[in-house]
Amino acid sequence: MDAQREELVRLMEELPEEAVPAVLSNVRARLALAGSWPPPWFGTATSGDPALSEHVDDVLAEGFGR
Repeated sequence: MDAQREELVRLMEELPEEAVPAVLSNVRARLALAGSWPPPWFGTATSGDPALSEHVDDVLAEGFGR
């Protein structure tokens, strides 16, 4: 565990019980804003070619998707 995470754990353990709901709500909100990875659209363009990015110009010149 890195130093910042260890500090976070230590601070959480020192948190007064009455502050827990507000802090928990704040952390949940921050995580919701961050979203999940990968995003839902990630990987929608699949070609089966692992080197697609290396010759994307050729693919586009051929009329990608037409």
